[in-house]
Amino acid sequence: MSRSLFQCAALPSFLKVALTSAGYETVDDITGVSAETLSAELGISVRDAESLVSATQAPKVPRMSQSAASLARTNVFTCKYPAVNKVLGSGLLRGHVLEISGPPGSFKESLACEFVQAFVRTDEEVVFVDMQNMTSPHALSRLLGSLPSAGTLLRYIRVHTLPDLLIFLRGMVSSICPKTGLLVLNSLSFVFQSHPDLSSSKKNAILGDIRRNLLDACIIRNVTVIVTSQMATKMLHPDGSPATFDSGTKAVMVPRLGARPSYLPLGRLFRIIIVPQSRRSGYIAFTFQTHVLYVNIDAAQNREACVLTLMSTTPKYPD
Repeated sequence: MSRSLFQCAALPSFLKVALTSAGYETVDDITGVSAETLSAELGISVRDAESLVSATQAPKVPRMSQSAASLARTNVFTCKYPAVNKVLGSGLLRGHVLEISGPPGSFKESLACEFVQAFVRTDEEVVFVDMQNMTSPHALSRLLGSLPSAGTLLRYIRVHTLPDLLIFLRGMVSSICPKTGLLVLNSLSFVFQSHPDLSSSKKNAILGDIRRNLLDACIIRNVTVIVTSQMATKMLHPDGSPATFDSGTKAVMVPRLGARPSYLPLGRLFRIIIVPQSRRSGYIAFTFQTHVLYVNIDAAQNREACVLTLMSTTPKYPD
């Protein structure tokens, strides 16, 4: 049976969505298709199309830095929301990063905890780093209470300052044990709020350091990472250019650490933005480089029965 394109870890998320939208589902579907044809059908450059062909045809060779035990573990993890699993390509892939952004009161922590349960069920350790006291150890223990060995598979760490976070991340790869499968960075954006005067160059250097450490965790230790983050209000002029609160005519909500996340490894990234419109309804935006995929939420009926609507437009986030 041919491998699903969504299981090709070497493919960026935006290419997987573009391929599926064009009707390609498996590796066999694009066998023999030229890079020029794929470029025209998917609206991507010929260079990207050539990389796509190379990535799907190259044999998969396990990295020597990964143990045989880690290679034998489950590679796809699901939550209780079928629509989320579908957009992620049947679930969250091991060794990838999922960013969940949303305003206060959205269920971003609940969604992250769904994947915490999934990893514990497969007897893998979860390192949960909380930076805003949004999810207590008691709440996590209660969530995992019915699962065997839950008490020994959850490592809860509180980090409340940016320096403490950087110290933790720099020593993280060497401290990860072979049983660790998931790292959760809860409310990552919160530690930056106490440094409003941080210069752009310094902030970019810190975000780049975070990206390198997360990428090392994914590649060297084969760990999956989930990041939750708050939203921020951005003011715009009528033409869409950035404005101040005094000069702007409209406001948009964007992830607090940036609409184009410099702190996340893009080749292994999935992004979710939760947008509540009332207490019981709203939508989730899955953002890719060439697409935005919207999932409607209607808790009055059944949150799990989400409706998928593909929007084939590039997300227009202000820089």
